[in-house]
Amino acid sequence: MEVFPPSLERMVTALARLPGVGRKTAQRFAFHLLKGAPEDALDLAEAIREGAERIRRCDTCGNFSEAPVCALCQDPRRDRSVLCVVEEAMDIAPFDRSGFGGLYHVLGGLFSPLHGIVDPEQLRVRQLLARVDGGEIKEVIVATPPTADGDATALWLAKALHSKGVALTRLGMGMPMGGSLEYADEITLQKALESRKSI
Repeated sequence: MEVFPPSLERMVTALARLPGVGRKTAQRFAFHLLKGAPEDALDLAEAIREGAERIRRCDTCGNFSEAPVCALCQDPRRDRSVLCVVEEAMDIAPFDRSGFGGLYHVLGGLFSPLHGIVDPEQLRVRQLLARVDGGEIKEVIVATPPTADGDATALWLAKALHSKGVALTRLGMGMPMGGSLEYADEITLQKALESRKSI
C-alpha cells in the first residue's frame, strides 16, 4: 500500500532531481508547497514553466536571456576590450557584484575526462575563439575554478589563445581577505605564493 498519493510521489521525484536535493528534502519541499495556499504552489509552477519556455542562451556570450543577445552584451557602458571566461552562467553574478565592467563568455562546463568532456566542441570554445578573432578584445581573464578540471581548462585555453595577440590572465588565488595563516592548508598557501604581486 502506498503511503502518499501518486501525484505527491511525482512531486517528490521531480524535486529530488534538483542538485543537492535528496529524497527527504524533496519531501519537505513538497509538503511545504501543499500546506501553503494553492495559489503559491501554482505561482511557482507557472514561474518555472514560463522560465523554461522563454529563457535561452545568449547567442554571443552564453548567459541566460529572453532575447537572442543578453542585456550585458547589449550594454554600451561595458568595457568591450576585456572578456571574463567563466564555467557557468551563475558565475557571472558575483563578478558583476564585485564591480567588473567588462564582458563575459560562458563555457558551459570544463574539460573533464571523468565526466566525458574532452573535446572543445562540447564547450563553447569555438565561439570564444571567434569573439577574440573579432579584434575588439584585448584581455581575456580565465576565471575557471581552482580545481583539476578548472586548471586543465585554463591550460587548454592558454594554449589556444597564445597566438591571438591578447593579454591572458587568470584570477589570483590563495588567502582570502581577513584569513589567518593558522587555518590555511598547503594548497591555498601554494596558490597564494604563486599569485603574489609586487608591492
